[in-house]
Amino acid sequence: MTRTELVKRLLAEQDLKYRDFHTALLPGIDKKTFIGVRVPTLRKLAQEFAKNASPAEVENFLQSVPHRYFEENQIHLFLVEKIRDFETCLRQVEAFLPYIDNWAVCDGKSPKALLKDSARFEAKVLEWLKSEKAYTVRFAVNMLMAFFLDERFRKEHLKYVAAVDENRFEGADRYYVQMVVAWYFATALAKQWNATLPLIQKKKLSPWIHAKAIQKACESYRITVEEKALLRTFK
Repeated sequence: MTRTELVKRLLAEQDLKYRDFHTALLPGIDKKTFIGVRVPTLRKLAQEFAKNASPAEVENFLQSVPHRYFEENQIHLFLVEKIRDFETCLRQVEAFLPYIDNWAVCDGKSPKALLKDSARFEAKVLEWLKSEKAYTVRFAVNMLMAFFLDERFRKEHLKYVAAVDENRFEGADRYYVQMVVAWYFATALAKQWNATLPLIQKKKLSPWIHAKAIQKACESYRITVEEKALLRTFK
């Protein structure tokens, strides 16, 4: 399979109703860049491309940025997820981060090869938190939420995420940074209650993020009724 054939397959899978639904969830993104292909199909096509394309063809695809279509961006990160070598995976992630411009491409990605050197991965994530690009920051928070809230958790992570300055961003960019930070703290309350609660008690987060984190935590099945009642007293 070539890159051209991949795009043809994407166009053949087009669902216009899904495209219209999905683009409504991504304000500011040009509708012409959407084909309208559902995520399970994108993952399947990424798998086929990784299996049937030559290594040179895959590398050419990964280097051909910016891509024309939203779906190509999704497939790009699905391909990066499949990389097993730490150095290669990190290089590809860092090369693509500047091209992420929406939450849908940013979220739900798991480059697990980066866990082969979790200390360097962590250092990079903390570096990305300081980026001037909103979706690099969002990606960093997603990585901390996915990979560093269990056995790799450190209390300092809470401080670093709380220090993210959402005021650096405007409009939708600001909203999606605020939202992921709120999700992070809601998830941290579920997984690291004792470490996280003091930041809520002392109101260390900005007012909007503080309120949204409590709301999301109170919607979580992983937090007890008693814990939810306590959280509501800090609204």
